[in-house]
Amino acid sequence: MNPTTELTTDLMTEKIACAFSSHRFEVALPHLADDVVWTLVGSDPLIGLKAVKKACERTVAELAGVTTEFQRQRTVVGEDSVAVDSLARYTDAAGGVSVVASCDVYDFDGGRITEIVSYNIEILR
Repeated sequence: MNPTTELTTDLMTEKIACAFSSHRFEVALPHLADDVVWTLVGSDPLIGLKAVKKACERTVAELAGVTTEFQRQRTVVGEDSVAVDSLARYTDAAGGVSVVASCDVYDFDGGRITEIVSYNIEILR
């Protein structure tokens, strides 16, 4: 593979993964496989694009009126996977604050996300 093409592909997968992890689902959803599986560790997996899209819509609705500040977002890019480590501070309309640490691991095939595994823990409420 041409090193330039490889770099472009790595940057694309990293950008798509970061968009999903940052709740910018409109950027990431077109890059999900129809049979994508999203496992939020501790919950049953969401199977298929329709189920994942519904969960994203619920998240967007839940975050309406909430200010989200990403205090950290680092990525590790592998051959067919991207890991995104995040620390986010959420402030609701009443001033309530929640800080969540998360790590999302994305598997790609042909430029499409085939699997997401998400680890989340609230560290401040």
